[in-house]
Amino acid sequence: MTSGTSVIIELLGGVALLLWGVRMIRTGVMRGWGERLQRFVEQRLSNRLAAFGGGVVATAMLGSATAMALIIAGLAGSGAIGGTTGLAVLLGADVGSALVSGLFVSGSSLSMKLAPFCLFAGYVTFGLSSEFRLRSAGRIVLGLGMMLLALTMIVAATAPLRGATLFHEVLGAIAGEPILGFLVGAVLAWLCHSTLAVILLVSSLLINGSLEVAGAIPLILGINFGGGLPAVAATCEQPMPARRLPVANLFCRGFLALAGLLLGRTIVEIADTLSIEPLHIAVGLHAVFNVTVATVFLPFSPAVMRLCEKLMPDAAAADDPFAAPRYLDRLSLETPTIALSNAVTETVRMSEILERMFRLSLMALKSRRLEDLKDVAAIDVRLGNYLASVHVYLGQLPADRLTSSDSRRAFEVLHYASNLEHAGDVIKLSLANRIRATIKQDTRFSSSQTAALEALCEVISLSLRLVPAALTSRDVTAAARLAAQKDRFRELEDSIVNEHLGRDQVDSGADGRGNALFIDLVRDLHRINSHIAAAGYPLIQAAGLLNASRIRHVTEAR
Repeated sequence: MTSGTSVIIELLGGVALLLWGVRMIRTGVMRGWGERLQRFVEQRLSNRLAAFGGGVVATAMLGSATAMALIIAGLAGSGAIGGTTGLAVLLGADVGSALVSGLFVSGSSLSMKLAPFCLFAGYVTFGLSSEFRLRSAGRIVLGLGMMLLALTMIVAATAPLRGATLFHEVLGAIAGEPILGFLVGAVLAWLCHSTLAVILLVSSLLINGSLEVAGAIPLILGINFGGGLPAVAATCEQPMPARRLPVANLFCRGFLALAGLLLGRTIVEIADTLSIEPLHIAVGLHAVFNVTVATVFLPFSPAVMRLCEKLMPDAAAADDPFAAPRYLDRLSLETPTIALSNAVTETVRMSEILERMFRLSLMALKSRRLEDLKDVAAIDVRLGNYLASVHVYLGQLPADRLTSSDSRRAFEVLHYASNLEHAGDVIKLSLANRIRATIKQDTRFSSSQTAALEALCEVISLSLRLVPAALTSRDVTAAARLAAQKDRFRELEDSIVNEHLGRDQVDSGADGRGNALFIDLVRDLHRINSHIAAAGYPLIQAAGLLNASRIRHVTEAR
């Protein structure tokens, strides 16, 4: 293997290790303290200055301005924060990321000593801890060790380049063509998804003398511009308020980067007058650039967001057939039979909404992606709106035109709708939280537990499919089949729980936390199925097919 090939492989390996270390830190922070970090940011949004400070501190902890941009974009997309405040947080995030970069580069001489210690401490903490926050702390320390080791590898890999004639010619060409250097820096930052990694790479070239300050300035300006591109690309499919924030941040960074490119010679002349090392000049330029962007655009952030709103207007909302009740026609109230039929139609649609909500929860459990749970709360609100609308609609039926049969029918419909809404509450308030805890704590179920959960979910899916027939036809047999789903679920649940407890609560494929979560999930599924199956009780009770009690008399038991 030639020396040039060896240098390239070592350099790529160092960059890959650096990126993975950044990812480890980001993952550790988000898994262990993600919700607290998000609350910290939200609580610092009283004004632009406070939001800016919150962005600086949060990103210094997270270590990635791109990750912070995605968090804030998600909050903006859900309506939790406004555009002006969100932009202030992103400007603070850029400053926080620059401070982290400067800290790593300035301490590069300590990297060789600290890297082994961080790797060992992180590995021990992660491997010996069962509590998920301690494991997250170990992941963070391990990622820090990887980053420090990567910095050492990058510096060592680029050392032979000092005598490489071709490499110096390339760097000389970049130094002589500022626009080319700007584009190279922007592309590298975009491809690496980390300004920190590319800044450290440029710093290593400055450390071994392979790159002069004049050539580093266009690269650093391009890096600062390209650092905003990953967030723009990652939010392309999100709502328009979420997409505007990364674009606004990119506009601010791009405007100052191009201005700095035009003033490149002046910056070089100023740098030549300073009696400091080229490395510190580069790090200082990176930090000063981001502070300048925040200083210039923080007061004008409302104007920047207004410009983005004009360039990126809200798209027309897609027509969601389940967005709101559609068939509760008030003119039909004069004819109770028609009005009841309309209420039945909307209740059937509630069962379809509930099924969508249940499917999203199951997808999250199977895919282990928290993103699949993000719409559960909104769907539960929609179920509540449907229930309220049906209640109000049936309450407006003229009492003097209702027959006894119509009154019973109205009660049946309300009973169905109420039980479906209660099932939705269980999914939102309990099942979704259990699944979220399973994902965050990285809990794994055994194959037998997974099969058991799938079997129980299949019973619930069948119950949901029986609702429309039982509700629309008023067929006693259909209602009895729906109610019988409760007994079918209980029998399956009893066999599953007995088998689980028969193993002395120990499953070779799951830890203690997994066993506890498994039982909790079974109980949640039981409650969901009970609410759905109970919707058929009024009809079979009216037919005289419902027992008053499932408990036998004491004398009979003897």
